[in-house]
Amino acid sequence: MIEVGILGASGYAGSELVRLLVQREDVQLNFLGANRQAGSAVSDLYPNIYQRLIQDYEVVDLQDPKTFNGLDLLFSCLPHGQSQAAVAQAYQAGVRVIDFSADYRLKSPKTYEGWYNTKHAYPKLLAEAVYGLIELHRQAIEKAAIIANPGCFPTAMLLGLAPLTQAGLLDGVPSIIADCKSGLSGAGRNLQGHLLFTEVNENVNPYAAGVHRHTPEVEEQLHRLQGSVQTQVNFIPHLVPTQRGILASLYVQAQEPITEDELREMYQTFYKGASFIRILKEGIYPQMKAVTGSNYVDIQVQVNERTGLIYIFVVIDNLIKGAAGQAVQNMNVMFNLPEETGLTAIGLLP
Repeated sequence: MIEVGILGASGYAGSELVRLLVQREDVQLNFLGANRQAGSAVSDLYPNIYQRLIQDYEVVDLQDPKTFNGLDLLFSCLPHGQSQAAVAQAYQAGVRVIDFSADYRLKSPKTYEGWYNTKHAYPKLLAEAVYGLIELHRQAIEKAAIIANPGCFPTAMLLGLAPLTQAGLLDGVPSIIADCKSGLSGAGRNLQGHLLFTEVNENVNPYAAGVHRHTPEVEEQLHRLQGSVQTQVNFIPHLVPTQRGILASLYVQAQEPITEDELREMYQTFYKGASFIRILKEGIYPQMKAVTGSNYVDIQVQVNERTGLIYIFVVIDNLIKGAAGQAVQNMNVMFNLPEETGLTAIGLLP
């Protein structure tokens, strides 16, 4: 039995994590932290788990050593800045932790502070954290004490670009265009005027073009694969009127001739044995609905022979593979379980 605690359990990512874990017979939910919802039943806020979980949200005192008694793993679904101390306290108590925030994704505290305008109080712990993208860092994740669960946009972008990077096809490429679309749940559960139904329905708009905080996370991971060569990412996110899902359309200028068949074979080889990566057949474009509610990643590659551009299209569910499902996948690997455990649901379509 894996005994876990969850902080920030009432948000969208936290609630998806609860939904995935409550179906497991090998997981015990010791506490569900949610200060603003403390004292209310989880099923009152999320009736989809009515009668499957009889438990209340609570205020969790991380200063009390008893909080960590018997705990095997802490999931922190708190916003950036708020997770710093929670992760540090769990680590000091000898409890492994998976952090959903950006607080431990970047190795440089200066980079973190520059993009998030927040001082990092535990810079030494950044060296302990492992970036939790299993398809790239499986061996390190197995033994990690701190997992920095990747962001939803970076998950889609990195899975789309990693095979090219590993093959050296990004060497000499000065920049990549990442044109990405996200559903509304990616913005969280807090009430914001620009996310009201009347604002977003039948509407699409870009935001944070070129300055989105996920940019350094993607570049850092690409640079680790590239070595001395460092490609920049022009990341332009768009908000689309769907509940969930991410579509990443990635455009790379080929530095040497490559056929579409060669490109597809490269991706199939790179992801051979990857449980949740699906390289689509020629002519089939990925769609958000096909992965909604699942941990799957659908990828299509294409070569424009006229312009020399390589197109990579990636879709994920931002709350599953982009958050809670990826965290469970990390947990499974950390505790020597098959990584597919509890994550075999296929997408909901229509």
